[in-house]
Amino acid sequence: MKKIFLLAAIALGFGINANATQIENNKEISILQEKEYKPVEPSAIPADVLKNISAKYGGYTLKEAHVAADGEYKLVVAKDEKTVTAYFSSTGEFIKEA
Repeated sequence: MKKIFLLAAIALGFGINANATQIENNKEISILQEKEYKPVEPSAIPADVLKNISAKYGGYTLKEAHVAADGEYKLVVAKDEKTVTAYFSSTGEFIKEA
């Protein structure tokens, strides 16, 4: 009888250990996928986005414009020797600067 309880405890221990390992492996497998941006003509950028760009980057020149599938814009602007990559939502809201 003691052997049966001992075997059950060992089997339970292995089962718990296997589940814990599987959870850790799932966390290690997660992959971040970056958005893919396609070039777009500056004339294709909506007025709301252009308005917010000019408000935030007055005096800068738009060098490159890209758009993601979800409508997010990646814009490269420059002034003097400084180049900035700015991200805006499809509604013209500033997201971040890189």
